[in-house]
Amino acid sequence: MLSRVRGGIQGFDEGFTDIAKECTTLYQRALSIRLRPTDAGLASSQAIQENNIETSFEDEEVAVPPADLTSLPSPPPSAALKSAKLSALHARLALPSRLPLQTLARTLVDPSADPSDDFNNASLASLGNVLLGYYGSEAIICRYPRVPLTVLYAAMFAYVGPKTLASITSEWGVEVAAEPGGEVDPGLLQLKRLKPGEQPVKGGGSGRPNEKYGWRRGMSSRIVYDDHFGDVKTSLDIQERPELGAASKEEVPGATVEAACTGFVRSVMAAVYLHAGRPAAKAFFQQHFLSRQLDMSALFDFKEPTRDLSRLCAKEGFESPIARRLSETGRNSRHPVFVVGVFSGVDKLGEAAGGSLDEARTRAAVAALKGWYLYSPLEVNVPSDTEGPDAIKDWKPVMIDGGEVVV
Repeated sequence: MLSRVRGGIQGFDEGFTDIAKECTTLYQRALSIRLRPTDAGLASSQAIQENNIETSFEDEEVAVPPADLTSLPSPPPSAALKSAKLSALHARLALPSRLPLQTLARTLVDPSADPSDDFNNASLASLGNVLLGYYGSEAIICRYPRVPLTVLYAAMFAYVGPKTLASITSEWGVEVAAEPGGEVDPGLLQLKRLKPGEQPVKGGGSGRPNEKYGWRRGMSSRIVYDDHFGDVKTSLDIQERPELGAASKEEVPGATVEAACTGFVRSVMAAVYLHAGRPAAKAFFQQHFLSRQLDMSALFDFKEPTRDLSRLCAKEGFESPIARRLSETGRNSRHPVFVVGVFSGVDKLGEAAGGSLDEARTRAAVAALKGWYLYSPLEVNVPSDTEGPDAIKDWKPVMIDGGEVVV
């Protein structure tokens, strides 16, 4: 094909030599990005027409051999325009029209299927991980400024954790391909599955300077060194910190379906941000992530709530809490009920019922602690609403709590 194109070009005048070389370069570049030969020939002809070159090829059509798609690790970008699954997914998610199908097809290619960074979703997943962590953490912290750090990590895991993102992939109707390859429909999630007995690749360490001494991982250090969920960084986050990767780039390890689904959802989030901007990305996050119902009170697990409440009152300068019986019924029956309230001076901090006085007092202390930590201001103002020229709100400082009680 290349020789015939060159043969046709040599019939022009010497003044068009530079243009002929440019056409050849365009054709080779099209082959380098793995376009189909028919698309490459079309690109060359369009380049010739744009430069106003009058061609005099023979009437017979130049034959282009079909591409060997089975030799490609992932489908070519041109195949995205012919995929019904991909178009249906684009419409199902109501994605912006500025997001092309080629980018959506790239979000479905896991690095285990195609190791080339020009065609897999590694870079998009890294950006999407940052966006999900940023939007998720600011929404939780600004709405519940007193929430403890452990509860914050649990809430982040519930909103944008790997299991949640894998569930979202299933809800979006995305199917997983049995095996990756160039002949696979671009609308399928492609990954190289783990072999029997193979373990997922993990990071080489947390990056802490005192890790070699075996020191305990403190809760405060997790903000700096660990991921959005307080866990040690894994292979999913190696793109952000390459020094933690233990695997060689020459080896392409397999991946689990959950890891591939996680990378796909993160990539879609990044694609919306890059092609449609910040407002569209925030709206997409609100519709698909924050719209999920989460009971924050169920994330608390107090070991000794009465002691925690006493320390909290001492820290805030309140009077020491006192438990008082408010009412009771059936004391001598098999199922008595006692209602106990916890008071600090004349202020009632919490109230609960139980089958015994101790149980009711413990539950009342838990209710008082949850009432304190789950305080929410009437107007929630997050930092991302005040960024850029398209800001929808003026900046108002949010409440900053002094920190949780350490016992």
